[in-house]
Amino acid sequence: LARPLHGPVRRRVPRGGWGLPRSSSALAAAGLLCTALTACICWGQLPPMPWASPAPPRPVGVLLWWEPFRGRGGHPRPPPDCSLRFNISGCRLLTDRAAYGEAQAVLFHHRDLALELRSRPPGQRWVWMNFESPSHSPGLRGLPKNLFNWTLSYRLGSLLARKRDLVAWVVSHWDERQARVRYYHQLSRHVSVDVFGRAGPGQPVPASGLLHTVARYKFYLAFENSQHVDYITEKLWRNAFLAGAVPVVLGPDRANYERFVPRGSFIHVDDFPSAASLAAYLLFLDRNLAVYRRYFHWRRSYAVHITSFWDEPWCRACQAVQTSGDQPKSIHNLAGWFER
Repeated sequence: LARPLHGPVRRRVPRGGWGLPRSSSALAAAGLLCTALTACICWGQLPPMPWASPAPPRPVGVLLWWEPFRGRGGHPRPPPDCSLRFNISGCRLLTDRAAYGEAQAVLFHHRDLALELRSRPPGQRWVWMNFESPSHSPGLRGLPKNLFNWTLSYRLGSLLARKRDLVAWVVSHWDERQARVRYYHQLSRHVSVDVFGRAGPGQPVPASGLLHTVARYKFYLAFENSQHVDYITEKLWRNAFLAGAVPVVLGPDRANYERFVPRGSFIHVDDFPSAASLAAYLLFLDRNLAVYRRYFHWRRSYAVHITSFWDEPWCRACQAVQTSGDQPKSIHNLAGWFER
């Protein structure tokens, strides 16, 4: 059972003309994250009794079993204070492996996996963490069965200012074998696409920055580097939505995207029989502003929520340990589940 940690698209109060709020009260989050990316944690949880008073969260220690991620200057970046950053009290994120015996849970990052197996304290959860797609996660099938209890990953187990340019794409890794590169070649025969980045035919991102650059464009190619269930990254959330461009997506199927974002917020390449017909539709929208604006109607009811990429999932994992109770569950075949 996959439980979302947080929502990338949150429902908000009704707004007046061009997005001005009518009320300061916020409604509950709607939608699920993905990375962004979407992170979710898998576990089973009994619902609380409706008449019960909420108990204070029990103190929990979560050990991060890898070399801390490096910040600027190459120095280890300390884990966040979950209480100050995310209002999650009672959570300690630990980096000293000497605390292994007292930690209620241990987070293992897949790319840095070095288990050094030892006796596991009773009740301790082992959490497998990975925000890459299966195509970029070597060693999955070599993991022992029933080793991890939970997973922490991307899976679910006015912006209408005058835009001078049409289609943009920012790409950091260029591989002619990728579906996104092959589709770009087909699309660019019929409509002009400005490519930015250090790979392929891209020009450098201007000094004004990625979001400021993409904001000049009506459309952004949110093409994933591989296609897997729930693998929807910052190409959609940050590069397109935050910049105010309509995303043209290539990744999982439309139904999968609609689990996370409103139906009318994006254009899917699968909706068209060919790249030529997609290009014709983009040119049609370029000439018909009223139809183009329909792709922004969802913003009257929803807002994009971008997580802190590492810090928030760590703290949400700790919060899950607090509320999960005594549930001796393990994941039998992690690779089989994740590679779908």
